[in-house]
Amino acid sequence: MSLNSSAQFDPILVADVGGTNARFALITAFNEHTNQFVIEHINIFPSANFGSLESALEQYLQTVSHITPKRACLAVAGPIKSGQVHLTNLGWHFSVSEFKTHFDLQQLEVINDFAAFAYAAPYLDPKQNVIVKSGQADDNANIGVIGPGTGFGAACLVRTSQSTAVLSSEGGHISLAPVNELDTLLLNELRKDHPHVSIETVFSGPGITHLYKAMSAVKGVTAKNLDAAQISSLANSGECAVCDATLNQFCDWIGSVAGDLAVVYGALGGLFIGGGILPRMQARLLESRFVERFSQKGIMSQYAGQIPVILVTQDNIPLIGAAACLHNSK
Repeated sequence: MSLNSSAQFDPILVADVGGTNARFALITAFNEHTNQFVIEHINIFPSANFGSLESALEQYLQTVSHITPKRACLAVAGPIKSGQVHLTNLGWHFSVSEFKTHFDLQQLEVINDFAAFAYAAPYLDPKQNVIVKSGQADDNANIGVIGPGTGFGAACLVRTSQSTAVLSSEGGHISLAPVNELDTLLLNELRKDHPHVSIETVFSGPGITHLYKAMSAVKGVTAKNLDAAQISSLANSGECAVCDATLNQFCDWIGSVAGDLAVVYGALGGLFIGGGILPRMQARLLESRFVERFSQKGIMSQYAGQIPVILVTQDNIPLIGAAACLHNSK
C-alpha cells in the first residue's frame, strides 16, 4: 500500500548508514498536497560505537520500543552485490535476507546512498533548495543526480508512465572532456600525473587539489602544497589568484560535465546536484559560467537549455530517498 495523507499505516523504518554515523528514523505519513514524507524519531548513532549495523539498529529500536516497523529501507555508503552488503570503512558486512529475518521484517530494501538521492529527487522541497538554472521540468521524464564529494557520484531516476527505477552508474569515471582552450591546457597538465583524467579526477575533494596544481602550471606559478580546504580559504580571502581561478574553473567546467550527464540520462525532469562541495560554494557557483556551459551542446543546446538544475541543500536526503524507494515499490 502506498503512503498517503489520510490512510492509517504502520510506520516505515528508514536508515542512512555512512562511515561516520548511522541515522535512523520512522516515516509516519506522506502528505500528498506537499509531496513530502513525514519523518519522525530521527536518532543518530556514531558508527564507531558499534560492531555491526544490527547492533546499532537494535539500540535505535529500543528508543522507539512502542513501535514495531514491518517495512524498512536502508541507504548505505557501500556496495551491494548478490544480497550482500559491505560497509568498507566500518568493516561491517551483512546479508540482506538474514537481516530481514533477524528483525522480522515483511519487506526490506537496501540501496546505495546515491541511489537514495535519485529516489529522493521528486520529493525534495523546492523552498529548501537553490535553483542554479531555471527550466521546464517534465514531471514524467527522467531525473539526473550528480554529486562531487569524496568522489563523484551520478545516477538517474528512470520514469515511465507505469513505474520508476534507479539506474546506478559509474559516471564519475568517464573521461573528462575539454570544451575550450583553457580546459585543454589544464587537461594536458592533468595527464602528466593522471594517465586517465576522469570526471572524478577533478570534480571531487581531492580533485580540487589536482586542478589547482594544473592551474598553477598553466599560469606559470609554482604550486604550493595545499589541500582543498586551504585552496578554498585562500581563494575566498583573495590571498591567492591561482586558488581563485581554480574554484572559478571548477564551477565553470562542472557546468559542462553536468550538461553532458543530463543529456546522457535524458534528464528532462531536471538535474539535481548534491555532494559536500558545491553547497559550500553556492555564491561562486551562481556567479560562474555554469549555466552557459551546461547548455553548450551543439545541436542539442535547445534540449539541454530546457533542463532545470537544482542545488540540493536540504537535510535528510538519504532518509527521504529510502522512504521514496518503498513508496515507489507499491
